[in-house]
Amino acid sequence: MTDPVAPEFVAFANRLGDIAAAILREKAAAAPAVEIKPDGTPVTDADRAVEQAIRAEIARAYPGHGVLGEEFPAERAEAELVWIVDPLDGTKEYTQGLPLWGFLLALCHRDRFVLGLADQPQLGHRWVGADGHGTTRNGRPVRTRACGGLGEAVISTMGYDTFCRHRHDTVAPLRGRAKSTVTADSFYVFGLLAEGRVDAVVSDGFALHDHAALDAIMRNAGATVTDWQGRALHRGHSGTILAAGDARVHGEILGMLG
Repeated sequence: MTDPVAPEFVAFANRLGDIAAAILREKAAAAPAVEIKPDGTPVTDADRAVEQAIRAEIARAYPGHGVLGEEFPAERAEAELVWIVDPLDGTKEYTQGLPLWGFLLALCHRDRFVLGLADQPQLGHRWVGADGHGTTRNGRPVRTRACGGLGEAVISTMGYDTFCRHRHDTVAPLRGRAKSTVTADSFYVFGLLAEGRVDAVVSDGFALHDHAALDAIMRNAGATVTDWQGRALHRGHSGTILAAGDARVHGEILGMLG
């Protein structure tokens, strides 16, 4: 699908973002009860409440569309159009009271992420990227910035001391050569890349619901987004991410990852 995303889908994504934001703001007002899932990751009642509400709205508006979410089984996963839902990205930060969590939503056409929304309800910051529409933050168009090389770049190595610790040997040289490093382990840094405040993000361990929305947001802001082998992200990709606002930085980092 190389045609622009239908405006109705962009409007619908924003509607879903509003639904999720209202639930998350309400839930964040009280200390959340946290459970640990079998895979060792935390989950709260907010995760489940948001995903249930989003699934219900998609089923009402587009009953033929598929839904893939983090907390509940897939529905119509082989449909031509599939919504990918991360009801609460950054549950750890959410439970700690840090405003670095948010709602992620993507629309996948076959194997391509054509629309992405990332929303931080407490700060009121929302990035939306869609093929043919560019990327916006709170309705204002944003773009990545030019950067001549890694030595001039502000980079993020998300999960360096948490979920990406096994990649230290590969990632540490990037941190050493970069101008500076952003330390936050949050989807938020991808939004900052899209608007030209961060130059690259290099990480591993991303599930489909983690990367789908961010791919569409960054690409439509002008970023080059691949895995560590230089391949476009897709529904079954390896979990590694290399995103850079300038293709020169992407190429330099990709050469160091090989």
